[in-house]
Amino acid sequence: MRVGVLQDDAAGQYRAAKHPQPVLDPLPSNLYEGSIQHAAHPNSDPPPDPQTQAINGDTVAHLPPPHQFLNQSANHSPASSAVGASPPEDGPLSSRSERPLMLRAKSDYGPRKQRQSTASSFEHRDGDEASKFKMRHGWEDQLMSPEQANLLSQTFYMYYTDKRHETAGNPKDAKDDYHVQEWRMKDRLKTISALLTVCLNIGVDPPDVIKTNPCARMECWVDPMGTEGPQGSGGANPQIGKNLQTQYETLSMRTRYKLVMDPSIEEMKKYCTTLRRNAKDERILFHYNGHGVPKPTAAGEIWVFNRSFTQYIPISLYDLQSWLGAPGLFVYDCSAAGLIIKNFHPCIKKHETDQVEARRRDPTTPLMNWSDCIHLAACREDESLPTNPDLPADLFTSCLTTPIEMAVRFFILQNPLPGGPTLSEGRNIPGKISERRTPLGELNWIFTAITDTIAWNCLPKPLFKKLFRQDLMVAALFRNFLLAQRIMRKYHCHPQCYPEIPETHNHPLWQSWDYAVEMILAQLPSLIQQAKENKELEYQHSEFFAHQLSAFEVYLSQGALEQKVPEQLPIVLQVLLSQVHRLRALILLGKFLDLGPWAVNLALSICIFPYVLKLLQSQAIELKPVMVFIWTRILAIDQSCQSDLLKDNGYAYFINIISPQTGIPVGNMAEHRAMCAFIIAMFCKDFRPGQN
Repeated sequence: MRVGVLQDDAAGQYRAAKHPQPVLDPLPSNLYEGSIQHAAHPNSDPPPDPQTQAINGDTVAHLPPPHQFLNQSANHSPASSAVGASPPEDGPLSSRSERPLMLRAKSDYGPRKQRQSTASSFEHRDGDEASKFKMRHGWEDQLMSPEQANLLSQTFYMYYTDKRHETAGNPKDAKDDYHVQEWRMKDRLKTISALLTVCLNIGVDPPDVIKTNPCARMECWVDPMGTEGPQGSGGANPQIGKNLQTQYETLSMRTRYKLVMDPSIEEMKKYCTTLRRNAKDERILFHYNGHGVPKPTAAGEIWVFNRSFTQYIPISLYDLQSWLGAPGLFVYDCSAAGLIIKNFHPCIKKHETDQVEARRRDPTTPLMNWSDCIHLAACREDESLPTNPDLPADLFTSCLTTPIEMAVRFFILQNPLPGGPTLSEGRNIPGKISERRTPLGELNWIFTAITDTIAWNCLPKPLFKKLFRQDLMVAALFRNFLLAQRIMRKYHCHPQCYPEIPETHNHPLWQSWDYAVEMILAQLPSLIQQAKENKELEYQHSEFFAHQLSAFEVYLSQGALEQKVPEQLPIVLQVLLSQVHRLRALILLGKFLDLGPWAVNLALSICIFPYVLKLLQSQAIELKPVMVFIWTRILAIDQSCQSDLLKDNGYAYFINIISPQTGIPVGNMAEHRAMCAFIIAMFCKDFRPGQN
């Protein structure tokens, strides 16, 4: 929509724009006053009354000469229509030379000679003459009136800029067509198996590590030195391994985990090859905790034990790759972990060379993409893990698998307050991770939204799609990896990853996260007391999502005009999970999609489509108008959603709205039914299953 001409004169302005009239030079109202002489002689008496003249007792009207019609149309003063008016003293030629001329329209086919304007002749008149220039038809009074000026500033005529208005319906060039970008995940992978390798050898420190006293000791939130009993079934090892598997299960329940505590090289080879054989072409997670063995070698070799725990045995990366294959997801929690990533890729090139040689000998040898691997390392190649006794020894693993506990602990350490919660109380926030209406679940929900949004704004879109939308396990680990970047750099460690991502520790949204944590900790004593008494938890819910929706609303009113990428779009995706804010989020999402094809493609690329598809199963009547609006915009841009509407009879959602017996709570019911008809038409267009 554009702001156009004033509403009061809209029709006239539109006709003037369509059929331009010749432009007239302005005439002063007193141009001929005092200069019109009688036609007979310059010294004769003044002419009779300009309007009428008595002839033979009758009153008859006299018309001015033909050449004065021009003046009469431009000036309605009596002098301009006088009977018998003649040119001034200089004669007809002088009068004709001073009379403003009608300007001809410029030709579209060639230049024309411009007649010299007589406007300059008026510039040399006396000041008294110039002061008598006034706007005709009463416009000067209206223009000088404050009330009229205020009315004109508020009342405008709005007009459309559709193709039929701007291009008269002519087809656009092919280069101007908008091509829908691919947003579906065609190469989606699943991490179906995981090998959790923990090399602790509790009670024996590795030879190249000098531990301080006191030092960090907790592994998976278990203090191995505080557990009585020897190493083995009755010691700390089983509890640490059990906790580690439980922590990973909160990230992905569908993954099959194999736990190996203090393995030998034979056990490593056996379990790795077995997992690859069962996983086939799917991704395998390999978690390595090397706190009880030496640092990786300069060649990137990792260490395990012999069967009698009397020697450390190195495993080359080439052998590890041969056992695990690809694709793979590797997590290294040990000092100098960057050495493993550094030496991993030269071994991949050697595997690729060997594969080419093998296929040359036997063309039936299966292909494997050895480079399809993702790595997460605790620190650089020249760094050691922190030994602060207030931190867990497996700080990197804690950030990746228990981000809320680690983030709350970090906040308490960075913001010590008198009488504030202790570190042990910070781990006892009531609630469940999976229940968003509990304190712990709400914090986890906010954390997911914040880390997803930080990644969306900092990472290139193809890399974001690969790391945060392709695999649930990879997405969860990389969201938590952003927290590890923020926490561990405070203790002189810089987590590494491949593919590399930019530093995100100073993103402004971390301040919003700190505020959410602070609000929960302020209510923690009351929450702990309610949990002890088995009461229903009553607390002040966070306003984070309401504030972010307000920020998105501000973006729609200002930033959207320049097609800027909205920072809050991933948060809107998370808000769709909440029944409290769902309607408002859908309305704002509909306004965003209405900005054009670029907005629809942006929303689809962030995986909003599965959410709006699932909402078709909802029977909430208040959601129907906005759902119709959103689906109309999606199908207008991307027709490939037809098969999705066919699943679970999603198209019936719109057919029921078209039915006269069904109503939706909107005033413009006919418009929404028309949009439903469009959706059904697009569902059937060139889609045989939909037509049948």
